[in-house]
Amino acid sequence: MPITLHYLDFEHSEDTEGVATFEAMASVGPAQLAALHAEIEEVLTWTYEAFADVRGPLDEGFEWDHDLQSQREFTASDELRFDPTSGRLQVQSGEPGLARHTVTLSITGTARFAEAFMAVFNQAIGLS
Repeated sequence: MPITLHYLDFEHSEDTEGVATFEAMASVGPAQLAALHAEIEEVLTWTYEAFADVRGPLDEGFEWDHDLQSQREFTASDELRFDPTSGRLQVQSGEPGLARHTVTLSITGTARFAEAFMAVFNQAIGLS
């Protein structure tokens, strides 16, 4: 049964040996973070259940593997004003805003894994 995702949008590629890679990145504010984490949990729960006990390096004979990274960034807006008299910019730094959370999820797998993954997550890969 296909699963709809709202934050994760996977790019799909395959190498010359038939190894498929699905990579997604999402960047959200604090209000959307729990929903993004829920999507990641849904994807990884499916992979662990559908391909139990076969996760590990593909070059060691496993079916699939994943890499999950997260970064939190704080930004501050600067107010820029141009002074036509001096021909220079005037910069006034603002206070840091809310955190922005960027998460990347990369999943690699064999052709068998890729076929199953695409059948379930086709909407998030842009396949219909």
